[in-house]
Amino acid sequence: MSSPEPIKFTDGAAYERFMSPWSRSAGNLFLDWLAPRPGLAWVDVGAGNGAFTELLLARGAPSSVCAIDPSDAQIATAREKLAAKQVELSIGDAMALPYEANRFDIAVMALVLFFVPDPRKGAAEMVRVAKPGGLVASYTWDILRGGTPTQPLWEELDALGIPAARPPSAEISRFEALKALWAELGLRDIETRELVVDRTFSDFDDYWLSMVVSSPTGIVGKLSEAEGAELKRRLQARLPASATGAITFHASATAIKGRKAGR
Repeated sequence: MSSPEPIKFTDGAAYERFMSPWSRSAGNLFLDWLAPRPGLAWVDVGAGNGAFTELLLARGAPSSVCAIDPSDAQIATAREKLAAKQVELSIGDAMALPYEANRFDIAVMALVLFFVPDPRKGAAEMVRVAKPGGLVASYTWDILRGGTPTQPLWEELDALGIPAARPPSAEISRFEALKALWAELGLRDIETRELVVDRTFSDFDDYWLSMVVSSPTGIVGKLSEAEGAELKRRLQARLPASATGAITFHASATAIKGRKAGR
């Protein structure tokens, strides 16, 4: 069996259907938990199409926001979404941020750390660019405990013998791994929180378009007609539908925050 291709976030519109509603729900809970005061300088690492950045602008009253992502297509979508907002958008690597040290009051990664090939480097870069006393925070889907929104799709692909692409650093989604990393990087006042969200699809076709057709793995295009039909049958059989056909299910994320020493 061949290995799955890496997950590539290159289609901003598809990502909007696929993950942005989940991201906004989890992002709201994350911001509730951070409870930031207004007037702070933020960096949003792995900003994607700007879903979390948009929430931050609406709710956090920041003095400034720098948002960075490796995908030029995602940043292009973010530029359209945030055109009238005061955001510095950049294309770049989470493991080598193009910012000077001690610049930001809050450094965040929203649903990103498990996609970073070396999570320690990514987290260390957030610490580097945070001010002394600044907040360094992250949340990721709880992959190893089945908390990701893509869990049903992954499980049914596995059952069909078709390798499903997972984030390369899934282990960092564990609370124990997150706490160990934050402590290793010298952060203090470390806290964790589980974020539980749900999403309702109007019917199975809405789910199929949003979570399968729009998947950044492009899985549908790699299946034969028979495999696609069987995947569809399996997913429709397992997903709970209401009397009107609506489908609602839950996802959960592991969140962590800590403060940089020095103030």
